[in-house]
Amino acid sequence: MIRAIVFSVALFGPTLAAAQTLEIQTVTDGVWAIVGEKEQRSPENLANNATFGLVLTDNGAVLIDPGGSWKGAEALHAAIRGVTDQPVTHVINTGGQDHRWLGNGYWQAQGASLIASEDAVADHRARGSMQMTALSQLLGAALEGTEPSYADVTFSDSYTLDLGGLTFEIMHPGAAHTPGDSFVWVADRHVVFTGDIVYVERILGVGDQSSITEWPAAFEAVAATGATHVVPGHGHATTLEQARADTYDYLMNLRAQIGALLDEGGDIMDAPAVDQSAFSYLEQFDALAARNAQTAFQQMEWE
Repeated sequence: MIRAIVFSVALFGPTLAAAQTLEIQTVTDGVWAIVGEKEQRSPENLANNATFGLVLTDNGAVLIDPGGSWKGAEALHAAIRGVTDQPVTHVINTGGQDHRWLGNGYWQAQGASLIASEDAVADHRARGSMQMTALSQLLGAALEGTEPSYADVTFSDSYTLDLGGLTFEIMHPGAAHTPGDSFVWVADRHVVFTGDIVYVERILGVGDQSSITEWPAAFEAVAATGATHVVPGHGHATTLEQARADTYDYLMNLRAQIGALLDEGGDIMDAPAVDQSAFSYLEQFDALAARNAQTAFQQMEWE
């Protein structure tokens, strides 16, 4: 049974007083989802507007994604101390968005080893300056201390981490929300951490860095694990069924609607009007659905 507790990181002193409340969701034995806001980045959430993962082993803890800033990583660390005294020995970057890597420097300063796909690191290097500029506007002084810092260990398609009696299979199935997206499969706990390959409860974002073409296949690679527990990149830990409904089905509908528009000779200005109403239950739908359609049109026009 999945349980959730609310944990206020502001309890841990003045340096974290502006941090958001993070929700610690118990997923299974020794596994937690750390669920951040589903809203925009802000000084209050420190760019931790995403879901992170924590797994305890006999030889330390593994953190899936480091937080979106130095202070965001510090806030995550405070949350982790609420459930364990074990040190975080490894941090896995699952993709190229800021909350998947811009907290790296904090964790490296704690002695943790950072792991990411080669494609993710290339994306970090390509978009890091742009992300830092955007965060400076969104976070202001809360961005203090944050500097781009890159993974210590990189891999092409897959990497296996054996630690404290558990095996972490880190797989980069191809581009999805970002070019270097990976998921982490922990078979002994029947749990998969999807990064931004899976969104639940809120609509996913199709950006210029995304691949509307490859994303569905990346989802199917996640689904092939048969995981009992899915810790998504955004939203609460859930099941493969909900993950498919909120992510894969949305992607396939969007592809079908834009494909039909292209077949009819429509143009990009028509894209926002395609029918996505079946997914209006998802948070952020009004903010992102039209933009997703236009970006998908641009990408599919050249398939």
